[in-house]
Amino acid sequence: MRALWKPDAGPGLIMTERPVPVPAPDEVLVRVLRTGICGTDLHIERWDDWAASAVSAPLVPGHEFSGEVVEVGPAVRDVAVGDRVSGEGHIVCGTCRNCRAGRRQMCIRTKGVGVQRDGAFAEYLTLPAANVWVHHTDVDPEVAALFDPLGNAVHTALAFPLVGEDVLVTGCGPIGLMAIAVARHAGARFVVGTDVSANRLALARTMGADLAVDVSDAGAGRGAATAGSQDAVGALRDAQQRLGMREGFDVGFEMSGAPTALPAMVETMNHGGRIAMLGLPSGPIAVDWGKVVTHMLTVKGIYGREMFETWQTMSSMLQTSAALRGRIGSLVSGRFPARDWQQAFAAAASADGGKVVIDWTEA
Repeated sequence: MRALWKPDAGPGLIMTERPVPVPAPDEVLVRVLRTGICGTDLHIERWDDWAASAVSAPLVPGHEFSGEVVEVGPAVRDVAVGDRVSGEGHIVCGTCRNCRAGRRQMCIRTKGVGVQRDGAFAEYLTLPAANVWVHHTDVDPEVAALFDPLGNAVHTALAFPLVGEDVLVTGCGPIGLMAIAVARHAGARFVVGTDVSANRLALARTMGADLAVDVSDAGAGRGAATAGSQDAVGALRDAQQRLGMREGFDVGFEMSGAPTALPAMVETMNHGGRIAMLGLPSGPIAVDWGKVVTHMLTVKGIYGREMFETWQTMSSMLQTSAALRGRIGSLVSGRFPARDWQQAFAAAASADGGKVVIDWTEA
């Protein structure tokens, strides 16, 4: 089979022929239809410090996919040949305290598809049947390939009640954009998105943001996160005035990991506000923790998806809302056959659009 392969610990990937994997008794073999490119995949291709510390090479990367089951192991139940599927990329131990309590997303021994075991940038993939999500309704293969990042967005956006709330989303990358669409679907009153990309800010408006705020000048040339944070605070205060908000934001989704984002969010939250934090910072962030305490803010870390409540929720929302389906589907901004994987990775690395999808069915 064709596969994108990282033969050793170092930069780069190669398209090559690899053996079709053989499923274990409790696994299924999936013919991959589409794969999405994630920031994790870009880290693996570049082989930065994070990749060197977390990734097991040699490896087939990739964890966002849709496909069709072509073989099932003898111990598999509830998944059949011909099923159209996506997959949960976190493979858990099943025996730690959290796994035994049904909190599998908090497993202390999680292994990642496409990170510590071969993943989906290939024509075929094996996956434990317990990690397979069967699409019982008709879902476009491109949208189905986005269920992993959509799950991140849903997990973040629904961490706190949203009906009638004023929501701030810092970072309008693909997951932040999806979170805006989910917040609009879930009944938020006002939704404000921030980013440094004009294209992504335009996408934020199509996802349902009432305002999309450019924070590209926050801290420009100052070299200080605190200065940049204050610039962003001013921009957010202006956005609140334009919307007629009399108090601060009720709920915040920090999706960027940018050093100015969380401090600015803390400054502009209402007392008792709640923050769900998905963005991974590249270094320490200076937050006014005294304000977190005195304003009684809640900060909750989010990682991955709840297994598998998030999957049920996003499937149900897409099934029942044509508007949400349309918004999520419109986020695919680049489509490439597998042979053009280098152009696909370059498009994803530009950080200036929506999701980039690779089609493994084209010759």
